[in-house]
Amino acid sequence: VRIILACLFMTSLTIPYVRRFVLPALPIFTWLITFYACQFIPLDYRPKHIFVNILPTLERILYGANLSEIISKHTHWTLDLLAWLPYGVIHFAFPFVLSLLLFVFGPPSCLKVFGSAFGFMNLAGVLTQLCFPNASPWYENIYGSSPADYSIKGEAGGLSRIDDILGLQLYGSTFGNSPLVFGAFPSLHSGCATIEMLFLFYLCPKLWPVCIAYTMWMWWATMYLTHHYMIDLVGGSIYALIAFCIA
Repeated sequence: VRIILACLFMTSLTIPYVRRFVLPALPIFTWLITFYACQFIPLDYRPKHIFVNILPTLERILYGANLSEIISKHTHWTLDLLAWLPYGVIHFAFPFVLSLLLFVFGPPSCLKVFGSAFGFMNLAGVLTQLCFPNASPWYENIYGSSPADYSIKGEAGGLSRIDDILGLQLYGSTFGNSPLVFGAFPSLHSGCATIEMLFLFYLCPKLWPVCIAYTMWMWWATMYLTHHYMIDLVGGSIYALIAFCIA
């Protein structure tokens, strides 16, 4: 499969019309490959200490409480679906929709700028997660303050309830095989939502209420599903803002 993908990639560079889409996406491919390759890094080359308490402690200091714990305390299947939509569906689909909008309605090179900013932001986020491993709220819910190690598998958190609703084992198996389990900070769900909305606002300033509402929706969903602390979300948005300003 890897050889086939490599051949398809090299072939795409020889087709002018396809190359217009592939070249702007090179930073994104670099991020995805880096994320996938994290699982192959030997333990000797990974940080020895995994931070379990630093994020919830900072959360309580900065915001006066563990917001993720408060938001996720009361669950209901309607709230599960409402959180799943941005976190598990729109998050993966909207980058393609926005890319098409930028290509059709944006100024020349706008799509290339978005691809670079989006890819490098996510790459910086993954490298931060790799060098500064932090446990997510679901870890605190299951293991408390017990020391973490790299033998621990990822958990779907609140998304496990979506598996129950849909009768699937999608998120349980996906997060259980995650190549980067301790990647709570920064939240790339927050980063992606923020940078997408910044470019959407750039394309159509009148949509600013939608941009703010979607970002807040994503923030709520990540905390409700016990995947991130508030400080992770702020960190992800800062990464996005820096990438947008540099681009």
